[in-house]
Amino acid sequence: MPSDRIDAKKINAWPFQEARQLLQGRLKGRVPNKGFALFQTGYGPSGLPHIGTFAEVARTMMVRKAFEWLAPDIPTKLICFSDDMDGLRKVPDNIPNQEMIAEHLGKPLTSVPDPFGIHESFGHHNNDRLKQFLESFGFEYDFMSATDCYREGLFDDALESVLLHYGDVLNVILPTLGPERRNTYSPFLPVSPKTGRILQTAVLAHDPEAKTILYRDEDGTEIETPVTGGTCKLQWKCDWAMRWVALGVDYEMSGKDLIDSVRLSSRLCRILGGTPPNNLTYEMFLDEKGEKISKSKGNGLSVEDWLSYAPQESLAHFMYQKPKTAKRLHFDIIPKSVDDYITGLHQYRSQDGEQRLRNPVWHIHGGRPPESPDGISFSLLLNLVSVCHSDDPKAIWHYITRYNPHLTPDTSSIMDDLIGYAIRYYRDFVLPSKSYRRATDDEIEALVDLRNALKAMPKTATGEDIQTRVYDIGKRHGCFPKLRDWFKALYQILLGQDSGPRMGSFIALLGVDEAVSLIERAIAGEDPQTD
Repeated sequence: MPSDRIDAKKINAWPFQEARQLLQGRLKGRVPNKGFALFQTGYGPSGLPHIGTFAEVARTMMVRKAFEWLAPDIPTKLICFSDDMDGLRKVPDNIPNQEMIAEHLGKPLTSVPDPFGIHESFGHHNNDRLKQFLESFGFEYDFMSATDCYREGLFDDALESVLLHYGDVLNVILPTLGPERRNTYSPFLPVSPKTGRILQTAVLAHDPEAKTILYRDEDGTEIETPVTGGTCKLQWKCDWAMRWVALGVDYEMSGKDLIDSVRLSSRLCRILGGTPPNNLTYEMFLDEKGEKISKSKGNGLSVEDWLSYAPQESLAHFMYQKPKTAKRLHFDIIPKSVDDYITGLHQYRSQDGEQRLRNPVWHIHGGRPPESPDGISFSLLLNLVSVCHSDDPKAIWHYITRYNPHLTPDTSSIMDDLIGYAIRYYRDFVLPSKSYRRATDDEIEALVDLRNALKAMPKTATGEDIQTRVYDIGKRHGCFPKLRDWFKALYQILLGQDSGPRMGSFIALLGVDEAVSLIERAIAGEDPQTD
């Protein structure tokens, strides 16, 4: 709950900025007439949920939690809306029974058979996958189906409003279309009673009083149909605006590629008598080459890829950072993202209330972050696994528990999970590129110096003590013009890679005796890897 000691205006974390704008601007500090503030995210169920789905829902949840902190007396609701009445435009490449599905092109997704033979329809199948996806992350949401809303009459009043303002709607949309499309465009897409397909066809006449439109079916027959009850759906930009009005949406994010669509739908929303929701425009995801991530290309990371090598909270932490800045999604960013998350957990423990509200982990966990694994980063774990060259978690736990007796598999499930992730990441990404190099004569002298210094250190030496000694040795050996050259040599010679951990912390975790043995093997020109 808000504290009298914390000035909400000083909390500049972006979810609080968004929540303040919603509370003070659109809502004027009051409970909406519908009784709650409504947040919405949209989903197109022609394919499976993806990393963009996760990002949008996770970020919206962060704004929702910030809003609840600012306005605890205003109830909130998050709707995950499925556009499952959209027509199936093409057969996805990754489903079975493609020939059967091809026979149903153009039909609403909830009227297309399930190619997997499990659910009532293809739309229902993907909706169920969406629910499982969201629930696996613990998201709190209410699911809504476009098909249900259209067929059960929830949208009827708003659809009649579109019909009433038919000319005004056309005046907004037609200038954005090419000449040919203008001749056939209608905001209403009737569902053919003969074929079940959603028709892109010209409306011959519309009657606001009768609440009907007249159109020509695929066989040329003229049909008059009500616009209500699921016999028609709207073109998507008009549909978006209509939904904002019908549901009373207060907040919805969207990607940079939809900026023009947001503007157009906002104009339509006002024509229909509504107020467009507050909107945050987020940037798109890029692959490691800086190209936009595409599901069809298969470039970039998927949610499943990320969760194979890191906890979901690290993904949420990555999504929290600068949503208005384009992000590169590739495997190399995973270790840093995990460490950024762990660092946030560490910092949270010693922060005061205002600082905590600026910490990403507050937003990731809705104000209740777990305890952090003391003093051990994911990067340290990766290097420990690398030196041990073991895929046995028990072998890694041996070093961790010796370093910190309070950390055990029973007391730190977070650490136990991180060890598993580190082993998989090392096996798939680090090991294939490891390449040890022999030390030069000058470097051997420095390694001998380091070995002797470590042997002479007291058993009570901390990672900081060791780090200071490593620094001192690097400074007094002239073969290293800069300290970073000394550390790079240690990484290449001892770890088989160009970069690595803070050496003092790493040696403290590995153990001084084991580090001495590692160095001695390198001095002797042997493989530094332990057995």
